[in-house]
Amino acid sequence: MAHRRRLFAGAQLRKIREDRDLKQSELAQQLSISPSYLSQLEHDDRPLTPKLVERVADLFPVDWQDFSSDHTEQLTVLLREAIGDPAFSEPISTDAIARLAEQQPAFARRFVELHEAFRRIGQRLEIVDEAISVDTPSGSRLPWEEVRDWFHLSNNYVDQLDRSAEALSDSIRGSDGLLTSEKMRRHLMERHGVEVLIEPADAIRNFDAEQKKLHIDSGQPASGIRFQIAHHVAAMTLGDIIRDVASAAELRSEAARELLTIGLANYAAGAVLMPYEHFRRSAREFRHDIDRLTLLYRTSFEQTCHRLSTLQRDGARGLPIFFCRVDMAGNITKRHSATRFQFARFGGACPLWIVHEAAAIPDRVLVQLAETPDGVRYVSMAKGLVKASGRFDRNPRRYAVALGCEVRHASEFIYADTIDVTSDVGVTPIGVSCRICPRADCDQRAYPPSDQNIAVNLFRRGVVPYELHRR
Repeated sequence: MAHRRRLFAGAQLRKIREDRDLKQSELAQQLSISPSYLSQLEHDDRPLTPKLVERVADLFPVDWQDFSSDHTEQLTVLLREAIGDPAFSEPISTDAIARLAEQQPAFARRFVELHEAFRRIGQRLEIVDEAISVDTPSGSRLPWEEVRDWFHLSNNYVDQLDRSAEALSDSIRGSDGLLTSEKMRRHLMERHGVEVLIEPADAIRNFDAEQKKLHIDSGQPASGIRFQIAHHVAAMTLGDIIRDVASAAELRSEAARELLTIGLANYAAGAVLMPYEHFRRSAREFRHDIDRLTLLYRTSFEQTCHRLSTLQRDGARGLPIFFCRVDMAGNITKRHSATRFQFARFGGACPLWIVHEAAAIPDRVLVQLAETPDGVRYVSMAKGLVKASGRFDRNPRRYAVALGCEVRHASEFIYADTIDVTSDVGVTPIGVSCRICPRADCDQRAYPPSDQNIAVNLFRRGVVPYELHRR
């Protein structure tokens, strides 16, 4: 067996410390080593041990991806994450996992792939459960639900399309590196002979194929106009790729395929405006401060949040986050999670989740420390948004977007600075939805969970008019 290459990462460790304005003693304490040992590591006098690799990957998961490690170290981290699934009750030591990745790499890779398949099967079972349970004669999913689940099962990332959009964005930007609306309009005219007209209109975007004129409603905010131009740039320039992806998708109806085609063009538009690697670096530099990112890329708050949820490229993933959009009625109209956080598939989301309050209070960022029934804690940020209709006789659209990460990634998430993530006092216990939430003492429960019986006492009344009992 070939000798395993030792991992020297002094420059990366030093950069992590300097980026966070940490002293050697402070970083050493986080890594549970002595300052002198850290000094040796930073000067490449000693390599990282498997246990230190685990600690660095846990504390600084985004930075870890940029470490110049070999395939064995990366496989060790992936294997450790898979074995850390709550489905496995017995932990395995870090050294044992490292030896397994080194001595049996083929088996380790298969185990990681098997765990990923297991996770996706669980997601598919949830989708089947939803299809069986919905109140329709056929029990089948609606086209938009098929498309939503397709993106979810694709991990909200489409590699070929994303990379092509990144290259397209670079070509349009030119030498000055700026992506302006004028450059995109020029691209459409020179490449496709399409003239862009920004003027008052009844539709947000309307393309006259015969006249080759793209009409965009001037009543939108500047970020909306830029997005609509980028959408048409992507749809025309990357149309073949979009159609190939949509054609290969396992969808039941033609309506779903057409919706997916539109969704892929929207995805590509976001990737053109916020090209992957450039955007990923900016997000890390600003610690995922949405307001700063919107100013830099001239995008909307929602567009920026959505793009952060798509940073799932192998070997260059972004911060593991969840993202969703919730309307005033509590319906989740967009959702994706690269964390263990789950979204409700039936009814509304948990009423204790901060996103509902945000929907009622627009233009304010609210932050919450929440804990799900599995004991995992999350820092959740939510902001209420209003999309003007442009007319007095038409109500504006009101909704909220939410973004969050597990507490262990709080150092990468600027919104966590406003709360004490180590406190037990300020933690809000939330669930996925009342239908499946096991919390028996919740005073916000709308109805009992489906897997528990209820008992009613005519002479005793608690917060809710029944008691819960496991079946």
